[in-house]
Amino acid sequence: MNLCSRSCFIRTRLLTSFRQYSSTVPEIEQNEQVLIDDTDDVKAREAEIEKKRNKSGLSAAHFNLVNDRRPYEAPKSLAHLTVKYHSKMYGKYGAASGVNPSLCWPTRKDIQERLEYEAVAFPYTIREMMDAAAVKRKEEQLKIEQREKEVAAKFAKLEQWKNELNAKVAKKAAEIQAAKVKKERLVEEVRRHFGFTLDPRDERFQEMLTKREKEQKKLEKQARMEAKEKIMIAKLQQKNVQLNEQS
Repeated sequence: MNLCSRSCFIRTRLLTSFRQYSSTVPEIEQNEQVLIDDTDDVKAREAEIEKKRNKSGLSAAHFNLVNDRRPYEAPKSLAHLTVKYHSKMYGKYGAASGVNPSLCWPTRKDIQERLEYEAVAFPYTIREMMDAAAVKRKEEQLKIEQREKEVAAKFAKLEQWKNELNAKVAKKAAEIQAAKVKKERLVEEVRRHFGFTLDPRDERFQEMLTKREKEQKKLEKQARMEAKEKIMIAKLQQKNVQLNEQS
């Protein structure tokens, strides 16, 4: 009798507890829903407050950039879905970017393409490039030394060149002066030819002046030829003397 009574008592208590629990479950779920709603309201209020704090008038992306945060939380274009963009975000903002760092590592294909590019773009080893640079520096130094020697040699001849230039200038000035004197002499001869004062711009005066200039040039040419003949004769005579002495 005692065992039967005890079993009935335990069964009664379990049924009572179950009924109480069943009646409290909706209340618990309702309370949890209220807490969730309150949390959402708090987050919404915080977002609204944060939005009102932004007095700059900047867009959300620009505001994030100014505050050193990732500009976009969600992708806005196809470019934001690329590996390059994600690598850039991780490189700039680190773990705060929310990017998986494994995306920053190159793939086997990328590594192979990079190796092929470097094999073409940089075909020489570091030692070969160092040797080539050393040779280039040596050639440039030799060019500099050669240039300095040429400058020094030209500087040494500077005084000689100045004297030669001055001699040429003096010779040219003498020739101009001689031509001027000759011109004046011919004009004076033409005036004496007419025996009276005549305007140099007169046609008769110009014709006679031209005639006298031609005659003067002919005489000068003949004089040069005679001087040249005399030089040639002197050279021939000197050569004959030398031949006679040798014989």
